[in-house]
Amino acid sequence: MLDGTGIERRELGRVGHRLRSHKFMRIAEGHRTLESRGILASRRRSSMVQPPTLLQMQGAPMHPAPFADAALILIDIQEEYRSGALPLDGITQAALAAGEVLALARSNVLPIFHVRHTLPGAPIFNPGSPTFAFMPEVAPQAGETIIDKSRPNAFHETGLDRAIRQTGRSELIIVGMQTHLCVSATVRAAGDLGYRSTVVRSACATRDLPDGKGGAIPAPLVHDAALAELGDAFAVIADCPSAWGRAAGPI
Repeated sequence: MLDGTGIERRELGRVGHRLRSHKFMRIAEGHRTLESRGILASRRRSSMVQPPTLLQMQGAPMHPAPFADAALILIDIQEEYRSGALPLDGITQAALAAGEVLALARSNVLPIFHVRHTLPGAPIFNPGSPTFAFMPEVAPQAGETIIDKSRPNAFHETGLDRAIRQTGRSELIIVGMQTHLCVSATVRAAGDLGYRSTVVRSACATRDLPDGKGGAIPAPLVHDAALAELGDAFAVIADCPSAWGRAAGPI
């Protein structure tokens, strides 16, 4: 025979068992929900289509710059980025690709502008250093213009804009270093000045960057992100020099 205290204990035990069972069911349901969400997210990622760029949404022409309308700008393809203090990821391959673009420009008689970063007395890009020189893959020839700059934007306080306008060309083909810095700054400025730009992906290069959290963002990610930004609203991105053989627009 149970007294009142025993009955209460038994009832409390039953209540506790029901609460524990309910808690375990909620946890199991939560795990199933998270699992299903993960599956759905994975499916979304696998079925995601490439979004349009702002240029495409505006109906802008997406073919590389026609040679008849274009000038070539080679940005900072200097030994500082290969044998100097700022070696870049994939620099020799990028210099070779830039050399191919330069050869195309020469054979099609484009105006050619070699931009050179110049910081007299500084530990990098010092005119007194052997690493200040242009890489041999893109060494200027007679009749090609050299523009010295001290800021990322090649148009800033230089004669580049005036020199291009004297040629009558309205489109630019741009290659060089670094993708996220001087190439990006110059392309954005070119748009403000009314030029349409084409950037050649394989003929640009950059380096690892600090991520602000004690680590690094790998150079290929920096390169791709910078070109994605430019390709969204500022430039046509051509994968390689052979893009002109597949161009949709006139050459």
